[in-house]
Amino acid sequence: MKPQLLKVSTGPAHSFSVRRDRVPYANNRWHYHREVELIHFERGSGTQFIGDSIYNFSSGDVVLIGSNLPHYWSFDRSYLDTDATRAADVRVAHFNDDFWGKDFLDLPENTNVKQLLQQAKQGVAVYGMARTRVKELLAELLCTEGTKRITLLIEALTVIADTEERSPLSSVGFSPNYQVSENDRINNIYDFALQHFRRRIALDEIAEVAGMSSNAFCRYFKSRTGKTFSQFLIGIRVGHACKLLIENNLTVKEICYETGFHNFAGFHKYFKQITGKSPLSYRRAYLK
Repeated sequence: MKPQLLKVSTGPAHSFSVRRDRVPYANNRWHYHREVELIHFERGSGTQFIGDSIYNFSSGDVVLIGSNLPHYWSFDRSYLDTDATRAADVRVAHFNDDFWGKDFLDLPENTNVKQLLQQAKQGVAVYGMARTRVKELLAELLCTEGTKRITLLIEALTVIADTEERSPLSSVGFSPNYQVSENDRINNIYDFALQHFRRRIALDEIAEVAGMSSNAFCRYFKSRTGKTFSQFLIGIRVGHACKLLIENNLTVKEICYETGFHNFAGFHKYFKQITGKSPLSYRRAYLK
């Protein structure tokens, strides 16, 4: 599955890019770039695909994406429709891991940041007080010029490097496989799955979306993602169930069928397998 290579512009007066996005579909596709990405969702929610991981994202989230790690932010429809009821607000910095000089990260004082950027090749989610501080630093970066831009970025990375309030997103074994002829295939697969996960999706149906035979699609999808399409679809359904458990007053049984599971036992099994909790325990833990 070929993610699209994006070119990130910096401008003549800057060595790295910091911007504020209010257009949720700007990078609403499977893509990667040479630059490391530090992103904060001030307002926004949806499904995030990072490497081989599938999670929900929501307002307040902070994520660090390593160089050349494919990712895809699919915003909820309430942010995308022409009569959207909610406005996205995203702050994002892009920087090359050697923009401060080839030897900078080899300084003994920078060991923690160097290790963090290595870990970021899996993607890193940031939580708690560290997330709050990084959010503040990104907001300050947006309106800062000169040398202070660099010190603010280093401070943000140091905050993440020094905290235990972070976790990896993609698996260690994920290895992206790029082929020039496959630019749009992953987007077609993801878009179709996100639109139709509430119902049964036949193998020949999704294979047709990918433009392949069923057998070829199975081999192709597993070799590129490390998952079967069925596992991928279950991940989307469980992610949506987590969102409904937090945001909605539906019963667990209603959520089971709303998310595309066709029997309660299967829903309970896969939900616990992925989250480590039963649906009720997940809701109670969030409320607590």
